[in-house]
Amino acid sequence: MKTQIDHLVVVAKTLELGVQWCEATLGITPGPGGEHEQYGTHNRLFKIATPAHPLAYFEIIAINPDAKRPANAPARRWFDMDDEALRAAVAIEPRLVHFVANTDDIQAARIALKKQEIERGLAVQAKRHSRKGVLQWQITVREDGQRLFNGALPSLIQWGKPDAAEPLRLHPRNSLPRSGVTLQSIGVTHPTAVKLQAAFEAIGLTGVAVETGPANITATLHTPKGTIELHSHGI
Repeated sequence: MKTQIDHLVVVAKTLELGVQWCEATLGITPGPGGEHEQYGTHNRLFKIATPAHPLAYFEIIAINPDAKRPANAPARRWFDMDDEALRAAVAIEPRLVHFVANTDDIQAARIALKKQEIERGLAVQAKRHSRKGVLQWQITVREDGQRLFNGALPSLIQWGKPDAAEPLRLHPRNSLPRSGVTLQSIGVTHPTAVKLQAAFEAIGLTGVAVETGPANITATLHTPKGTIELHSHGI
């Protein structure tokens, strides 16, 4: 099982406020993204890849007030976006709340976490249109929408159709130009760091430092404004 950082997730109250925050904090304007009909959300994206994190990109996501969710839409949105504490936090300022890990076998990764007594959620099929074709993926989403471990346990994603011969051919990084922002490191602290480290090892995720401490995700980025650290602060 090969697992690596796929993208960081910053939630904003509105996408417009997310763009303004990105320009003020990181010194760039994020590129276009798309809409997620099932969850009533939309996003903006930009590449943050490095040799150590070759797939990495950055997602700013918000609830789309104009979205008309289908009748069979899940009751809860992904990434805890219906959670009152998270909504209150991002109403003050957009916040890094989560990250997503790319795996080449999402079902095996789910089973590996279940053996650790962690229910990561079903592998939900999703898709959206991009400038280079239709992006298709599977992503783990719990029915309650929870991220788990205060967002420090990544959601799992597998790009392409389940039987695709080249699963990463259509990946967001392929349509994103260099942004001037790169991911230098990502680390987490959590009161249950031992269990979290075991979960990372179970899915084959390396390159994420884990320490015992208050719940927090720290992403260190090189930007036009210098080195910037983003924190989740336990949300």
